[in-house]
Amino acid sequence: MNNPDQIEATSDKRRLRTAFAVGLSFALLLWLVKLVEFVGDFDFSRFGIYPRLAEGLRGILLAPFIHGSFAHLFANTTPIIVIGTMLLYGYPRAARVLLPSIYLGGGLAVWLFAREANHIGASGIAFGMLFFVLTIGILRRERRAIALSLILFFLYGGMIWGVLPGSREISFESHLSGALIGMLLAFLLRRHDPEPARKQYSWEREDAEDDDYDWPGGL
Repeated sequence: MNNPDQIEATSDKRRLRTAFAVGLSFALLLWLVKLVEFVGDFDFSRFGIYPRLAEGLRGILLAPFIHGSFAHLFANTTPIIVIGTMLLYGYPRAARVLLPSIYLGGGLAVWLFAREANHIGASGIAFGMLFFVLTIGILRRERRAIALSLILFFLYGGMIWGVLPGSREISFESHLSGALIGMLLAFLLRRHDPEPARKQYSWEREDAEDDDYDWPGGL
């Protein structure tokens, strides 16, 4: 019969595989859209978010799937998979609220406040997920949350500077809106997912048994 630790480890592995599969599936969908655009000689960039124009509203739904070049798409692919996997693995319940909020809320913020240009790409979603995991790791202060935030900071800490204005070809507004939503929801959803059960080691169980032992002489 499996002990509780083995059951927990099996559940963790299953959740990690599922999280990776979801992140990879979304990334593959982005590549499929780009390949259709390339093979069909289309230009999907016109379906991006164009701020404060009525027709630009469609970009709130469509822009994350559109990338200006294969280099642009490649730059977003790995962060989407890795950060998405960490998010879905560590905070599956919060992710159900976070992802639609970044997707729709971030797009709406770009439409309302960004520069007049076509804003495309999934980087706003990546920034929202990254800042959520980094912030909630500080707030929760439990082992898994801290580990996930440290891993992502080590891998993608340099992305943080992307919320500041830089190249005119890069939509820092998408990055900034995603990051702000991610941080805000980290505060609001910090207890949405239960903390993982703390593993009890054999020496701790032995100490507990010693404490329960009725020592002679009332010791």
